[in-house]
Amino acid sequence: MMENRALAALPWLTQSRLKLIGITMIAVGVLWSVLEPGDPAAPSPGAVMELPLPEHPLGPAEAFQPEADDGNQAAAEASWDTVTVKSGQTLDTIFRQQGFDIGLLHRILDLDDHTRNLANIRPGDTFDFQRTAEGAFEAMRSALGEDRYLLVRLAGDTLDTETRERDITTEVLEAEGEITSSLFLAAKQSGLSDQMIMKLANIFGWDIDFVLDIRAGDRFLLVYEKIYRDGEFLRDGRILAATFLNQGQRYQAVWYENGDIADYYSPDGRPMRKAFLRAPLNFAYISSGFNPRRMHPVLKRVRPHNGIDYYAPRGTPVYAAGDGTVTRSGYSAANGHHVFIKHANSIETKYLHFSSRAVKRGQKVKQGQTIGYVGSTGLATGPHLHYEFVLNGVHRNPRTVPLPKVEPLEGKLLTGFQSQAAPMLNQLARLESASLYAARD
Repeated sequence: MMENRALAALPWLTQSRLKLIGITMIAVGVLWSVLEPGDPAAPSPGAVMELPLPEHPLGPAEAFQPEADDGNQAAAEASWDTVTVKSGQTLDTIFRQQGFDIGLLHRILDLDDHTRNLANIRPGDTFDFQRTAEGAFEAMRSALGEDRYLLVRLAGDTLDTETRERDITTEVLEAEGEITSSLFLAAKQSGLSDQMIMKLANIFGWDIDFVLDIRAGDRFLLVYEKIYRDGEFLRDGRILAATFLNQGQRYQAVWYENGDIADYYSPDGRPMRKAFLRAPLNFAYISSGFNPRRMHPVLKRVRPHNGIDYYAPRGTPVYAAGDGTVTRSGYSAANGHHVFIKHANSIETKYLHFSSRAVKRGQKVKQGQTIGYVGSTGLATGPHLHYEFVLNGVHRNPRTVPLPKVEPLEGKLLTGFQSQAAPMLNQLARLESASLYAARD
């Protein structure tokens, strides 16, 4: 689907950078207006002026260094060597490759619970090492989650450990765009990452088919977060609120978190998340629709096609359309690898032609859980998912069958949501008005 269209991201400026440039230009203008051309202090034409720049709103993007007291300032400013764990590596292997004593590693692992857990490493984990002037071990650090790290130091023959906090900050940004050819291209031009594009599509995925329903002229607007650690970009955060205009229909969603509730809701308090996914995978196109009198491509005779065939590359994950229990997970000559799931309200969903299955009979599954992978086993001419929706024993068209509604927020929860959503919806309205005004100019 979208992730298969590898397009280079376009450069863009965040609000913070735009403000920084604007402040600098104002400073130059003010200084020039104060220094008249005849003033001895005024620079001659073409002279180079050095002006102090304002600090970045998030602080200087310095290299990640542990805090240090005066006694350890030199150690704190020393350089760190970063090692990224590769497949098959152990901490023992890494210590040997770094030329460190294995007896020292065993002493470190025996210090406390944090250091004992250092042995449980995975590919992609990182360790930072600091050396003495002679190249011997002096210190090491390792992440303890996103916002803390473990520091181990060797002073003489003494080892000590310390956990330290890392500075996590959040920047709230706005983005908007108009679709001319695809959501992916429009979103990339608006400065959104691939991950943020998928988050946007997932929010509205119960109401909009992003393969078949998107049209030129559709628009999106969103307020979202970027997360920084120690002044450096770490990852995308959450979409706080979004509007999607699709074929003249307006869809809006606001994030709401209160106790056990943490999800997206429409302005009237109805969950964006429905009881069933309209399509249980990210597909490229529909290769065969619901048709009671379809000519079977393999058997070459009229045979009811009681579902929809979604073409997708082999190995594409297939998700449970709704919460339920697996009633069948097996293989047959016609269906290939297949999975059937029983849901509430006399609903059953069926998934055929997997390359492999990821669930077993009798297993409870949640909506969105991977149950298998696209393949072409059984009577299939190519990789695709055959998906059926059965209501009260009768096959229904998965694309048009009315799906069960999810109960909206009520009482104090609704009041709390509306209070929190109001400023977000106002921000989206302001962003939309500014966008339309700019488009008219």
